[in-house]
Formats: sequence, structure tokens, C-alpha cells
Amino acid sequence: MPLPDREAILRFVAEAGADVGRREIARAFGLRGEERVALKALLREMEAEGLLAAGPGRSYHRAGGLPKVTVLKVVAADGGRVQAVPERWAGEGAPPRVAVDSRRVRLALGDRVLARIAEEGQGFRASPIKRLKRGETEVLGIARSINGQLRLVPVDRRLRHDFAISAEAPVRVGELLKAEVRGSGARAVAHVTERLGDPFADRSLSLIEIHAKGLPHRFSAEALAEAEAAAGLPLGPREDWRHLPFLTLDPPDARDHDDAVQAEPLPDGGHLLRVAIADVSFFVRPGSVLDREAFTRGNSVYFPDRVVPMLPEALSAGACSLKAGADKAVLACELHLGARGTVRRFSFHRAVIRVAANLAYEEAQAIVDSGAGAMLPLLSPLWAAWRALDVARRRRAPLELDLPEARVVLDAAGNVADVSVRERLDAHRVIEEMMIAANVAAARQLERKKAPVMYRDHEPPSRDKLLALRDYLETFGLPLALGQVITPALFNRVLERARGHEEAQAIAEQVLRTQTQAYYGPANTGHFGLALGSYAHFTSPIRRYADLLVHRALVAALGLGEGGLPEGAGRRFAAIGDHISMTERRAMEAERDTLARYIAAHLHRREGQTVTVRVTGVQKFGLFATVDGLGGDGLLPVSALGPEHFWFDEAARALESETSGTRYRVGQRLEVTIASADPATGAVLFALPGVAAPPRRERRGPPPPRHARFRRERSRKS
Repeated sequence: MPLPDREAILRFVAEAGADVGRREIARAFGLRGEERVALKALLREMEAEGLLAAGPGRSYHRAGGLPKVTVLKVVAADGGRVQAVPERWAGEGAPPRVAVDSRRVRLALGDRVLARIAEEGQGFRASPIKRLKRGETEVLGIARSINGQLRLVPVDRRLRHDFAISAEAPVRVGELLKAEVRGSGARAVAHVTERLGDPFADRSLSLIEIHAKGLPHRFSAEALAEAEAAAGLPLGPREDWRHLPFLTLDPPDARDHDDAVQAEPLPDGGHLLRVAIADVSFFVRPGSVLDREAFTRGNSVYFPDRVVPMLPEALSAGACSLKAGADKAVLACELHLGARGTVRRFSFHRAVIRVAANLAYEEAQAIVDSGAGAMLPLLSPLWAAWRALDVARRRRAPLELDLPEARVVLDAAGNVADVSVRERLDAHRVIEEMMIAANVAAARQLERKKAPVMYRDHEPPSRDKLLALRDYLETFGLPLALGQVITPALFNRVLERARGHEEAQAIAEQVLRTQTQAYYGPANTGHFGLALGSYAHFTSPIRRYADLLVHRALVAALGLGEGGLPEGAGRRFAAIGDHISMTERRAMEAERDTLARYIAAHLHRREGQTVTVRVTGVQKFGLFATVDGLGGDGLLPVSALGPEHFWFDEAARALESETSGTRYRVGQRLEVTIASADPATGAVLFALPGVAAPPRRERRGPPPPRHARFRRERSRKS
């Protein structure tokens, strides 16, 4: 019998009712003798390639998936919603979260359960079979001295209790610790499994999120060695574009330079635009250790104090970064634009370039605004090409959301020197539109070649979200007609009508929340937000694995040399898309939470001061608000609004006093004092001046034993 191919084995494993071992696979395909030896080698290769994951007893299931029946550990149990992770996980990246149907079995944090697993959309759902003996719960926290006792205070603000630290742990106050919490109630004890250092040391606050999210942040020795060797490779046969004056435009604190641009006018009023992208596919080959670690990470993660890169520094900040004055390998897109931004034709080239200058956005903008400077002859054609692309953009009418973005600046000691809103410049728009044009060209080129495409998909909003937005907008007298084809232009009209309204930003934020989350996958559903039919990510292969895949697909499809996508690799794009979509969401959450911690650290020094905030959310229990000009979301509890009783108007997203008629709503600006700000959790608590401040959210240890609570309740009733 011939040895089955990878696809046949994957299909058999997926269709099996449980994990299957080598014997079952051999029996299913009628393999004997030497064929079984070859099967063993093939299965090991598939495991190394990330196609299969091994379970107990060398049984197999699809990588990125879960066995049909497995043991789960509950990591969140809130309001009837239970989430768990597999107790054993051999797949790439962090273990997936599984939604658990807990209607028949009541589950709490730390419970272990044997469950039957089913795929549901892009995730998993578990049906419990039976609850198992309770195990330990892993908690990330900071060692604090509370009432003279060393206790572990969780960094997850949803965990309300701290824990006694086992006596055998030689830890110091202020250390970030990973611990297993054993026992429950007053007997719960944190047994330290790893000491992670001081998260409040210079440029270290991101340590909390790195460990909380399980971000891979250390490269193996093999990957580092491969990167060093790859960085020294000769650049190979390429088109010589070193005479072309490319520029990079990036933030002033950019850690790497993925892309460079160059433009020149055409005699007919059009523009020749070249977008050159670091040729990462030449340095990182499929199946290498570097490739596997890049896939595991999925993308780089950027914090105010550091970057957790997808590739080692020898490549990400060295050989692949398009630094001025050095010969650099690129995969470039050449676009011929009409005077009104229409892309007449495009082509892709493997080339070597020498960047003329690395400019910050602000620097480039100042040169263009002043009309003077050595770089003006290079920048002016770029701005002219952008104006043409902008005409095409306006015809396309993508979603025009321009929400403020907070920026944290650290001083030399690693403290927050400034928190401000990033200024939005034409220089940003120049690069954005050029990158979009190249991304579209990459997708269309691969479609023409009938090659695999890792699309960047963004689907239209769901009907439920649209109805909720309509109800919200009605409270401001803004109509939203839904009896039509939903396009970005519909939302743009809402934003235009809201312009000048005191709650314009709140309305824009609600429009953003209505949108679906973009994801990666091989099926093209279009990009709703950009109003594009085909869209892929091509322009950032140093920091996004999706872009590296698109590069490889182009190299293979166009016959551009080494480092192309292996034959048949496109069949894995669905599973890869799920994984890198997950790593992207993980990175976004980590970056957002770390930013919140840094802003909380900044506000911690201003506790007691009065600041202006804008209400961004309203719930029964209080108001969420953000500090003007800073960001920094915090809570103004309903208890801090005074002695009046407030009722919650859900449709209007408002709290209104039953006696005085005082009303608090989304978008409203208030003067508040900073009651507390905790850098460890990022939690900020506000109070109203002149109103007794709410009590600080202090951890008060574990809940009392059940019998003590029972006695207290009985004494109250009697």
C-alpha cells in the first residue's frame, strides 16, 4: 500500500471520534512492515510542521484543535458564563479558551472537568461529562505586605481576593509571581511556581501582560543561531534599484522599518509609485526553526517600554530593517496610477534598494509644510501620488473613523514623562494609502495566478449590532435607515451629522463597536471597512506572519526565486488563519492593557487632583470615563454620585436621579478627582468633588469560610 499523504491523514484524524494513535492510522490505511516505519517518520514530520499535535500515549489530533474528549480547567466563571482551557496543550501559542455549557454541572474557578469538545465557529464549545477532583488554579500576581502578612494580589482585576503565599517561597514584596492556588476559601494558599522579577522596575511594566497573556518572548538558541546565519546571507540575484531615492516614514520611536516608498510623475498626469517591502521570505524559510517560532508568535507586540518581536533582532532590527545607506533586499510593488488614483497596472519585483533617508512622520510633514529642505524633491512626488490615491479613496467611501489614540512617552528612567493624543498628520495618510494600494495589488496578483491567498477579511456588522446602534442614535435624534444595503457610507453619513455635536466622539466610538472584528483566512469575504473586494496584508512581514505568507505566495506564483510557499501549503491556510487571528487579538489586548497600566502609573502620582473626564460608558453600577487628553479609563461608582438613588436608562445609556433629575450620560464631561490609580491592574477610580469619595478597592483577603457566612446571615435574620 502507498503511504497516505498529509491531507488524507489529517482528514482521518479530524473525522475520528477521539484521538488516534499510530496503530489506528496504520490499520485504517492498510499499512504493514516498512510502511509503518515510514508512517512513524511522516507523523513526526507532521508534528514538527505543526499539522498534528500529540496527546497522551502518542495519540494524535489536529494541531490548533482539541481532542474530542479532554480534561479542561476552568479559568473564568462569571454570571453563568464559564470558560476553560485544556489541561494539556501541545499546540502552537497559548491554549485556546473553550466555552463550557455549565447548565448541568455547576463549575467554579479552578474546577477540572472531563468534557466532550465540539468546534463552534472559530472557537470551541465543551459539554461536561463529569467533574474531576479539583486541581490547582494558576494565578499571576504581585507580592504585597497586607496586615503584616505576605500575600499574592492578582493582577487580574476580576479576581477580587488575594491569597496567602506558601512559606517555602523566598519572595520579596513587589515581585511579580506565577503561582498555583491550592485549596479554597480561607484555606487557599498560593504556591509560587515562578519568580518573574519587578514589574515596576525601569521599563518593565509590560512584564505583567507578557506573562498574563502567555506571550512567547524568548527565542530558542537554534532560532537565534539561524537568524544570525540568515542575516549574513548574500542578497542573491535581484533587480538593482539602488539608484531610486526611496524614503521610509515611521513614528520617531520606530523599532523597525518594514516599508519604503518612492514616486515620480508620469507625462500623462499620472504617477509611478513604488512600494518596497523588506524581503523577509528570503531570510526566513518555510519549515525552519525561525519560521516555526515566527508562526507561534504570529506577530510582534509593541509596548511603551519594549517590543516582543516576531523575529530575532538580527533580522527585525538588522538585516530586514530598511535602514538608510545600506543595501537591502526587498519585494516591491510597482503601481502605475492615473491622475485620479486609478491603478492602471501593477507588477512585483525582487530588488535591492538603498534608502535615501529614514524620516519621522513629523519631520516629513514639517518639510512639506515649510516647502523647504533637502528632502522636499523626494517628498513632493509622494504627496502628489497620495492626493491622487485620496481622490480614489473618496470615490470608494471607506469607513471614516478618526478616533484619538493615546501615546505614552517614557523618560530615561523608564517613568511616564508624558501621555498625549497622537497627532494625525497627512504624512500618516500618505503611507496608509500607499500601503493599502500595495496590499490590494498583492491580493489581486495572487488571484490572477490562482495562488493561495491569506486574506484580511472584515465582514459587515451583524443585524443585532445595527439595531442596537439605531436605538442608541435615536436618543440623539440621529436616524439610521436599515432598509438598504449596508455600506461604510451609511456610517459616514451618521458621523458627518454628528460632527460638532458634544457627543460626536462617543457616537464615533459606538459606530466602531458596531463593526465586526477583522480576521485572516483563505476565503475572501472582502474588507467592509475599507470598501474593498479583495484585500491582503503584504506590507509588514517583519511583524506579521500573514504578510510573510503573502510574500511567499507571490515569490512562488511569480517564480521570483528562493523562499516561496511550498506546494500544497495553501491547504493549511484556514488553520493558520485561525491561529494568527488569535495571536493578533492577544497582542491587541496585551498592548491595550499595558497602556492602561502605564496611564494608571501616571495618574497614581496625581491622586487627589481634579481632572476633566468624558463619560464613555454607563452601567447600573456607575460611569466609565476617560481623562481628557490622556486616555486612562476609570470608574466613577454610583455610590460616589451622592446619596440619591439613580435608575439606569439602558436605551439612552444614562443614569438619572429619581429625586433631583440629575442625569449622567455617555459623552458628558465632568470634573472629578482621582481617588486611586493602580499600575498593577490598570484600574482607576474617580470621585466627584464635594461628595464623599468611594472606598478604595482594597483586597481584603479570601472570603470567610462558608460556616462563618452562614452564622452571620442567621444572626442578621434573627
